[in-house]
Amino acid sequence: MQRVLSASPSSPSRVALYYRHRLPVRIMHWTNVLCLTVLFMSGLSIFNAHPALYWGDSSYSGRPALLEITSIGLPPEARGILRVGGHQFDTTGVLGVFRDTGGALRRNAFPSWITIPSYYSLAFARQWHFFFAWLFVINGLAYILYSLLSGHLARDLVPDGKDMKGIGQSVKDHILFRHPHGEAAKRYNVLQKLAYIVVIFVLLPLIVLMGMAMSPMLDSAITGWVNWFGGRQSARTIHFIVAWMLVAFVLIHVFEVIVSGLWNHLRSMITGYYGVPPEPVPGTHHENT
Repeated sequence: MQRVLSASPSSPSRVALYYRHRLPVRIMHWTNVLCLTVLFMSGLSIFNAHPALYWGDSSYSGRPALLEITSIGLPPEARGILRVGGHQFDTTGVLGVFRDTGGALRRNAFPSWITIPSYYSLAFARQWHFFFAWLFVINGLAYILYSLLSGHLARDLVPDGKDMKGIGQSVKDHILFRHPHGEAAKRYNVLQKLAYIVVIFVLLPLIVLMGMAMSPMLDSAITGWVNWFGGRQSARTIHFIVAWMLVAFVLIHVFEVIVSGLWNHLRSMITGYYGVPPEPVPGTHHENT
């Protein structure tokens, strides 16, 4: 919400509430938050079982890993190591080697505080991952169907020609932390629209497809299609990379929510109502509250 500090005390600031997010969108948004959180944390636990990425159909090709998280040495001098291509980085305390809450030295790729379950169990991690993966897929299909039938996709997400012409200005506004007011605040800006389109129709389908490509059952049921992506290990690598791209998107999304009005955005995604900042009046200074 915003307060206007004006030289004219007779012109009070008013924030109009705008019904921005309908109930189905809000439910599916929070379902996605839950699913992606559990999928990411359980996925890291699964990765701990074999913390290396390869390109091709098998990890037994004799070629070095594209990425590997490992450890060297014996306690208490053990060191965590991240290898990417031909480069090696010491990641002790973050990746490879860390201490748990009890102070004991652990040698896993990712620390227990960011994995589900917090202890090593490939079986339980896979159960968590697969349950929420199917919930995520069902929720995603429901969202796409709703967006098409309700007009949400065409009305709110697909950028038009005017939007595309304003990409440069939108980038500048984001860099300068300038946020929209009035009617402009009721719509997603072009960068938001493009980001949502790429995430919804490229990254999310791709990560689901790569997850399916790692299944021997699906590979044998429909033969050959996994080779289009380079093989099962290639699919695993793509799955891992896209997962971190989604993490980057979420972090940027949360940052933008915070700097442009945390409570206002939370309220809109809980109740549906978004406070629209008024158009700035010449000679006034706007201050975030």
